[in-house]
Amino acid sequence: MEKKLRVGIIGTGGIARAHAQKYMMMEDVELVAGADIVPGKARDFLDARDLTKAEAFESAQEMLEKMELDAVSVCTYNQTHAECTVAALEAGLPVLLEKPMCVTMEQAGEILRAEKKSGKFVSVGFQPRYDPNSKKIKEIVQSGDLGKIYYVQTGGGRRRGIPGGTFIRKETAGVGALADIGCYGLDMPLNALGYPKPLTVSATAFDHFGKSPENSPQFCKDFSVDDFSVALVRLEGGITLDFRMSWAMHMDTTGATFFLGDKAGFKVMPAGKGQLWGGAWDGTVGSMTLYHDSYGIPTETPIPYITHKVDVFYEKVRAFVEAVKNGGSAPIPTSEIIYNQAIISGILESSRLGHEVEVVLPEV
Repeated sequence: MEKKLRVGIIGTGGIARAHAQKYMMMEDVELVAGADIVPGKARDFLDARDLTKAEAFESAQEMLEKMELDAVSVCTYNQTHAECTVAALEAGLPVLLEKPMCVTMEQAGEILRAEKKSGKFVSVGFQPRYDPNSKKIKEIVQSGDLGKIYYVQTGGGRRRGIPGGTFIRKETAGVGALADIGCYGLDMPLNALGYPKPLTVSATAFDHFGKSPENSPQFCKDFSVDDFSVALVRLEGGITLDFRMSWAMHMDTTGATFFLGDKAGFKVMPAGKGQLWGGAWDGTVGSMTLYHDSYGIPTETPIPYITHKVDVFYEKVRAFVEAVKNGGSAPIPTSEIIYNQAIISGILESSRLGHEVEVVLPEV
């Protein structure tokens, strides 16, 4: 009988539930351990899933030292993503790291250097990539039909959607809407483009809703991150990215995603009221349209929007498992997501300084 992949989870909060659920759906995977710094939390998490034989720890380091594992999921709050990922890599384990990759570029550098030294990989949790429409978008953008792509508009907007908890405090989350959902909003177009390197960022980040006693009475005193941002990002290849992201605003959406090329344009309206790629399905159907000239006449060609549902979170976890089992590479590698992280960091730095900043990547 095939040996099961032995997996541990670091951080047993909300997102860890989805990781555990998907691992437990796989016959070739065994969830054998969990760690959380809150006393008793890991044990309760495992027992709630009838994993009474799995070991619980109050230290990730202790779990990594005492357990024979094949892989780990890191599901902690943002500020500890880097330290937990580095510890797992130093223990010789591949990592499925929940988004965002981390908080600062210094932390990103630590992850990349540990990954290189260990010879193991980190795959970052961007499950919307497994949506068939995401794959279709990349196919169209990469086809050459748009010609030279020079401008991309993208983002996402919740009219009211500040999550609260550890998400709103700088000491735990580090970054607000940008890290929570902004990383998804960046990944879709950047992945479609082939992840060009970011060069400069000019941006402003706001916190008007989160700190407002009128709009957010339940957590305004604890709010210390961003709730809305807008940025212009220069990318390699002469591409300008126009990006905006919102947890809360007096508007229903920040608009469609579209790619402008010198031969054609491509517009995407994803499913969901918030128009956030990778957002929760609410019964609405998105749309995709190609804008081009046909015999000199401006023409709009609808692209069929794929409506059959895919369990994208399962596909994300399964791709990680397959890569671990088969000695493959990271399904969603840090070599790409470092650019995503650099833009988020650049937005915050540009907003703080009040002017455009150059993107500086960590040396590895």
